[in-house]
Amino acid sequence: MGSVPVGFILGSRSGIDVREVGSGNVGATNVARVVGKRQGILTLIADTAKGFLPVILAMQLGASLAATVLVGAAAFLGHLYPIFLKFKGGKGVATALGVFLAVAPMATLVLVALFAVTVLASRIVSLSSILTAVAAPIIFWLFSYPPLVVGMAAFIALAITCRHRSNIRRMMNGSEPRFGSASSQ
Repeated sequence: MGSVPVGFILGSRSGIDVREVGSGNVGATNVARVVGKRQGILTLIADTAKGFLPVILAMQLGASLAATVLVGAAAFLGHLYPIFLKFKGGKGVATALGVFLAVAPMATLVLVALFAVTVLASRIVSLSSILTAVAAPIIFWLFSYPPLVVGMAAFIALAITCRHRSNIRRMMNGSEPRFGSASSQ
């Protein structure tokens, strides 16, 4: 399920290969910038569902915590390395959100608030994504979630941070687009 490239599909339906424009990412932010806000929101919802639904299904089927965490990690990795796009996918932020909402809903609400405050203050989505991802294992630990959940969050945080290397370089040289600015449209 994680491999379904929703942003790519929505872009293609609009005649745009999102991998060739903007940041080249198939995620919600790039889709919103290059295809339109409506498609960006649909991508965000679908990418979140790609993480949430498999984990909830595993839980409903009575899977162990270890199996459930592996299902979440698999959905996340499927988004990063989708078989349908020659293993070149997105950065995983929305899919991680879905996984986190399923396994740690209360702590994830804190992460959503952190993301919102950071994006409102900085208007830099990538900074908000990285900061929130890095905070996830800490917040999960503070909320006393099991070590398997904290470990999965640490793995996801590392992967998200690595996927944002080019964004980090642009932030360091002051060229990272700000959400809502003319340069990010």
